[in-house]
Amino acid sequence: MAPAAITLAAAAPKLSAANTGFMLICSALVLLMTPGLAFFYGGMVRVKSTLNMLMMSFISIGIVTLLWVLYGFSLAFGTDKGSLIGWTSGWVGLSDIGTTDIWDGYNIPVLAFMVFQMMFAIITPALISGALADRVKFSAWALFVALWATVVYFPVAHWVWGAGGWAFDLGVIDFAGGTAVHINAGAAALGVILVIGKRVGFKKDPMRPHSLPLVMLGSGLLWFGWFGFNAGSWLGNDDGVGTLMFVNTQVATAAAMLAWLIYEKIRHGAFTTLGAASGAVAGLVAITPSGGAVTPIGAIAVGAIAGVLCAMAVGLKYKFGYDDSLDVVGVHMVGGVIGSLLIGFFASGKGQSEVEGLFYGGGLDQFWKQCAGVFAVLGYSLVVSAILAFLLDKTIGMRVPEDDEIAGIDQAEHAETAYDFSGAGGGAARTSVPAGVGGASKKVDA
Repeated sequence: MAPAAITLAAAAPKLSAANTGFMLICSALVLLMTPGLAFFYGGMVRVKSTLNMLMMSFISIGIVTLLWVLYGFSLAFGTDKGSLIGWTSGWVGLSDIGTTDIWDGYNIPVLAFMVFQMMFAIITPALISGALADRVKFSAWALFVALWATVVYFPVAHWVWGAGGWAFDLGVIDFAGGTAVHINAGAAALGVILVIGKRVGFKKDPMRPHSLPLVMLGSGLLWFGWFGFNAGSWLGNDDGVGTLMFVNTQVATAAAMLAWLIYEKIRHGAFTTLGAASGAVAGLVAITPSGGAVTPIGAIAVGAIAGVLCAMAVGLKYKFGYDDSLDVVGVHMVGGVIGSLLIGFFASGKGQSEVEGLFYGGGLDQFWKQCAGVFAVLGYSLVVSAILAFLLDKTIGMRVPEDDEIAGIDQAEHAETAYDFSGAGGGAARTSVPAGVGGASKKVDA
């Protein structure tokens, strides 16, 4: 019996300290993306909406964290129920998950996988907020986040990534969230804005970004954190696919940024900082589902195509009259669709699977699978999100009063302003500097 016992013990899977540490670092990087998103969005709005934009991202961290622990992880990754939802009662509140329990097929703890996926669940509803800038009650937004995560994100995550989910079993490729995160959030944004309507002054008043440095800071934090988002999604496996995804993330993002800038120079006559930041995000979005399946040359193509098409798509709101404040539909929904569908053309068969796209001799079989995943998630999220927004609008009301929107949602909803221009920092006051300090002996501008 002793030799057999020794053999069994040796064969038992063991946790990898290296992979576990890697996943925890990646989890922290993904969490950093939500404050990065807050700065990205916060710089794009007018001064009077800055704090509200920041808070719409930050509140998602609090709400979704608790929901994920209580039941979200179980719904998304628990035992499959009918290919539509998961459920493992022992995972409610994480009550039956031990510290050394191993995630099936990998050598990381279940809790490490759980917290990594939690960060995805946090940022996805936060992405929606950019489409609703300037006009939504903060309390209504917080309730929307809780409801949307429960009835949209958790089920869709199971479809795409949960064992037994219909998209997972169909063979839809989504390495890190083109469907579950970006199309999901972008379609939700479109559904909500069709219900709540346009901002006061849309297409009439100037609504330029108030702080492009904040936008660039936010996009830089997103770019940095996205390496954890993408490369971490291979869960620390040492077969090189995570490294491929890391490389492709950088390559596609660079290509998309340059493509967006070239397009706007031709179309509008200038290379803008907002265009650089938006192009980078478009590339990050597009490579998220596809980066494990394409070569670096394929990643350049994916990024460049997404950069141009997303730049074109952001103008559609003026043509069709929907007020997507910060271009969530144009960048995240369109970018997610592009990145997901291009797998059907550029999948090389040398990355995460042996699936080959059309350009590598694989025909259109994978393309049709990608279409099924893309349009199912898009349709479900758009319709259910619109229904949730309609119900909230008819009960507690989604929009702030028009006077509050015009005066500024920061003061109305948070009793604060982002910048204090009335004190010494605004240059209006004067102060005395003691003699001998810095060579000054008289009053100077503060």
